[in-house]
Amino acid sequence: MIMDWTQINLFKGIDLNDSFVLSWEHERDQLCFVLEASIWPESDHYSKPKDDECTCYRKAILKFVNLQCINGLKSMESTPSTTDPDGSTDYGNIDTLCQTENGFDLSGDFGLVNIIGGELCFDVHT
Repeated sequence: MIMDWTQINLFKGIDLNDSFVLSWEHERDQLCFVLEASIWPESDHYSKPKDDECTCYRKAILKFVNLQCINGLKSMESTPSTTDPDGSTDYGNIDTLCQTENGFDLSGDFGLVNIIGGELCFDVHT
């Protein structure tokens, strides 16, 4: 059975397609994405947006732990980035994230990534 990220309770009130990937790191059995997460009123992490924002944005960590295998992840050095007017850099969005019978599939400018095994964690910085 395949489950889209929008069906995973962990992401209630979070819009991954509107969240920005700031960096990622793969070490041993973990893959971590640092995000500027798009947070909406349905989330417990929501707070009033800044005047120039349409919703609340907060730093968050999307982490896959206890991985058995990972394929398709590009290095940050080989991935095009965007520099915003305020000088901040990002690597696009998370276009897709699905939980599969064997692990996870996700895609974005960072690659078409297939993860075998593992667990998903999502932590918003408060």
